[in-house]
Amino acid sequence: MDRIEIPGDATYSPIALTDLLVAAPLASRVLLGATLPGRLIQIAALGYYAGSSLKDWWARAGMRRVEFLQEFGADIFDLEPQPEEERVAEVRLLGEALNDGYDPTRVVREELAVEVNRHLTTYIATVTGQEVVTSSEVRNFSLAMLVFPFAYGTCDVVSGDVAIFKDTGIFEAHIITHEFCHRKGYWKELHAQALAFLALRNSGEPLLVQAARAERLHRQLRTLAGDDLDRFNEMVDAADLRPELKEEFHKLRPVPGAYESAVGVVMRKLYDERMKITGQNGLSDYDEGFTNFLYTFSSSKQARQPAHHADI
Repeated sequence: MDRIEIPGDATYSPIALTDLLVAAPLASRVLLGATLPGRLIQIAALGYYAGSSLKDWWARAGMRRVEFLQEFGADIFDLEPQPEEERVAEVRLLGEALNDGYDPTRVVREELAVEVNRHLTTYIATVTGQEVVTSSEVRNFSLAMLVFPFAYGTCDVVSGDVAIFKDTGIFEAHIITHEFCHRKGYWKELHAQALAFLALRNSGEPLLVQAARAERLHRQLRTLAGDDLDRFNEMVDAADLRPELKEEFHKLRPVPGAYESAVGVVMRKLYDERMKITGQNGLSDYDEGFTNFLYTFSSSKQARQPAHHADI
């Protein structure tokens, strides 16, 4: 099988290079009373960042990308809306599947990242016939969390640097896989959501299948509840999930603090607009778009990939 490697040198840096670019001069001023040392660090970080990104870009030039409409019969602007009654029925089925297959096992984040990256690489290779090998490095902190307080994690699509901001329990495998899709060059959110789900759902690993189902249920509930936090929590309570699962879902959407309320609202609007001008539907691609994609794929007559890949 054809194989390419995206070096991802920046992902191995002890500190995120984007954080150094932003914070080095300020930290130097505060700690040393002078900005020059920080400026020198900033220049060095910029050079390494640019060099790493250029190497990655050159490597990606040889990628055979997934053609979503051909392979799955669905793409960002080619989706069949899932009727509300079918969403409600799917919530019930997902809840039952999660209850029956509940696995309380927790895996250290670094080990989990290696495992999900392996399955993501394998799944994409089954579709394209090409292995795209990327770093499995994940950070636990990035200054981006101050800008996007509502996010669970981020990926710098230029350098491929991934950070996960919080412990998200059973959802973590899917969140990491989503960000790794960006690292492999799939920058649109719906594509990352879909590939992450399909890779985990078809991994054959109970813990990863659980993460895929949990994410799918989460996104169905968010689609049905909209921005109504109380409605979301009511639907979680009504889903008849076992207590451990119910707690995980409630933790996903806590009452926002003052900072998140102030900054998060503004940044959500900006990010929604940024998605729309880059050929996406907006933030709805995470929820409604993602679930519509699976619905469309599962009933497509033109998809090259087998519909059972989208099974609950």
